[in-house]
Amino acid sequence: MAAAITRRVLPGFGLSLGFTLAYLSLIVLVPLAAVFVKTATLSFSEFWAIVSTPRVVATYRLSFGASLLAAAINVVFGVLLAWSLVRYSFPGKKLIDALVDLPFALPTAVAGISLTALYAKNGWLGQYLEPLGIKVAFTPLGVLVALVFIGLPFVVRTVQPVLEDLDVEFEEAAASLGATRWQTVYRVVIPTLLPAILTGFALAFARAVGEYGSVIFIAGNLPMVSEITPLIIITKLEQYDYVGATAVAAVMLVASFILLLLINALQAWTRRSARRIT
Repeated sequence: MAAAITRRVLPGFGLSLGFTLAYLSLIVLVPLAAVFVKTATLSFSEFWAIVSTPRVVATYRLSFGASLLAAAINVVFGVLLAWSLVRYSFPGKKLIDALVDLPFALPTAVAGISLTALYAKNGWLGQYLEPLGIKVAFTPLGVLVALVFIGLPFVVRTVQPVLEDLDVEFEEAAASLGATRWQTVYRVVIPTLLPAILTGFALAFARAVGEYGSVIFIAGNLPMVSEITPLIIITKLEQYDYVGATAVAAVMLVASFILLLLINALQAWTRRSARRIT
């Protein structure tokens, strides 16, 4: 009796893998490879002279430092916001839940202009902060505010589904065994949420480190003070210094890849630890 032929709705592994690799190569790998190919036309001394100038190094420090700090801030407040949206009912909950996605839909230039108008010296908030010695617009603090604004939804939308799937019975069981609230959060809630938190952190950081539109308006773009690396790249492109632009872009790509690789490795480790515990 002939063996029955199993028909699959989806195409086979070979076709799926081939299509995936071809699409990924065209959309991601080829453009990234072009950056390194263009940079390779420089000698090492020329490359180092471009990427290590004090002005460029200052932009690295601001872009990566502010992005990491903004992602960390978003982790704290994003988890709290996701917890409130999942565990509590209150007036205006649906409106707040919808507003979380606003930075996704809002054009970055509009976000930058809005934040500048809000935190400028004569803005709604800036007019009260300036007398206190807190200057936001046209300072590194303004860059941080913009990056926090655009990165918050990534943490909330990553943590929220995991919280919805987390049964309240686990927390109640911990409380019935004598655990305090902080012990329940530390030993029950946080280990479950940690992979999602790290994913949200990585997404928020990746978005922030390459952000341009919402930052340039509120940053003021002062060299050595509030100038970000994407602006340096744009400036070099406007000056037709394509090799210099790709050299700086290559440094950003490598640094971002290393940081994201470390975050993903930590995320995989936390998942394995959680499986061993369960």
